[in-house]
Amino acid sequence: MKAEELKQKLMRNKTTGWVGLQEDEKNKIFAYCEHYIQFMNDSKTEREIVKNAKALAEEYGFHDISTMQDLKAGDKIYWNNRGKSIYLAVIGKENIEDGIKIVGAHGDSPRLDLKPNPLYEEDGLAFFKTHYYGGIKKYQWTTIPLAIHGVIVKSNGEKVEINIGEKLEDPIFTITDLLPHLAAEQMERKLKDGIKGEDLNLLIGTIPYEENIAEAVKLNILNLLNERYNITEIDFTSSEIELVPAFQARSSGFDKSMVAAYGQDDKVCVYTSLTALLKLEIPNKTAVCIISDKEEIGSMGNTGMESHVFDTFLSEILNKLGINRPNLLEKVFCNSQMLSADVDAAYDPIYANVYEKNNSGYLGRGIGLNKYTGAKGKSGASDANAEFVAQIRHIFEEANIKYEVAELGKVDTGGGGTIAYILANKGVDVIDCGVPVLSMHAPYEITSKFDIYEAFKAYYAFWRA
Repeated sequence: MKAEELKQKLMRNKTTGWVGLQEDEKNKIFAYCEHYIQFMNDSKTEREIVKNAKALAEEYGFHDISTMQDLKAGDKIYWNNRGKSIYLAVIGKENIEDGIKIVGAHGDSPRLDLKPNPLYEEDGLAFFKTHYYGGIKKYQWTTIPLAIHGVIVKSNGEKVEINIGEKLEDPIFTITDLLPHLAAEQMERKLKDGIKGEDLNLLIGTIPYEENIAEAVKLNILNLLNERYNITEIDFTSSEIELVPAFQARSSGFDKSMVAAYGQDDKVCVYTSLTALLKLEIPNKTAVCIISDKEEIGSMGNTGMESHVFDTFLSEILNKLGINRPNLLEKVFCNSQMLSADVDAAYDPIYANVYEKNNSGYLGRGIGLNKYTGAKGKSGASDANAEFVAQIRHIFEEANIKYEVAELGKVDTGGGGTIAYILANKGVDVIDCGVPVLSMHAPYEITSKFDIYEAFKAYYAFWRA
């Protein structure tokens, strides 16, 4: 056998998925990603993700599980957890006792939150105080256009939705930084300390209400907010207001092969898994899609995966199938499989020193499998067993889905985690499986359109198998 033939037979394929792609398949990828881009522009926060996912699911025949008296194969249901996480399912043909198939993503992304008492004035300038959420590089959040999204809930229960900065006619907001001429001391600091968390203050106004009263600019801002939203300063204490980049999701590159957008960690996996579920008719095993919250800060709280709300959703399914009994839920978990749909760090040749090239994910080579995450000696990792990895490989290869197997950087360089360990602790076979991303956790992240579409195909193939 010639060397080239032997190479094709024995060595893994490292070529980009764009090579040899038929024109009709390329057109499908680009069309799918146009819808993805629109979804991203409409869904910058976890509340917006859940609202839009719920609306899309209902268009495809999904119903709130609380409205269902009983369930049968083919029924499509969801559980909306406080408007910040959502679980969806399509009931399968097989006995649910033999396990379900889960794809789990998260809708929250790194951002800036307003503090409970955010509004203050200093020397004629009005600001909002912020508290950053998740792992960010703080210097990346200065001098960029920011939009304000969220809700304010008054003490009488009235809810006011806020969305300012996305429309061209809206004002935008920004966080100031020092000019280079005066930044000598700042430039001597370590990069992580160049901008301090308490200095991430949003500039929001300069016009005083009247000239000769204290905090006149602050008063003018409060008056404007009261006129528009009928709120007072105390109402901020019962609000969830987020600052997100006002950038629009766009195609990127001369060839338009990539997507640039805020929050692709992990909204890219939210969209691809959700749309894959919507395509299902009646799967063999019950198919479950998780869109969770709070992953970026440890999955805590009653909308995060550490809560028991997801368990309650599955218990309700068992109840309405008429088969529930003690310990059945635990048995279902132990017989189940899951793709933890979270993004992977794509190899960046500019920063090659932190990657191990042979075990990195690359843009354009398909969906990324991470057998384990964690840090250093696999600390905190969910380490998928070889048998399960082989099953996933088989599914993908049978469906002609391009994939790569990677880990997050060099061994002692850093690390990360996902929701994988939480379901693994319940007895589920889990592997991380998501889209490689450049500039992860930055205000603008980059993905490959080829990888996005492969993720959609991969999640669909997993549920269909």
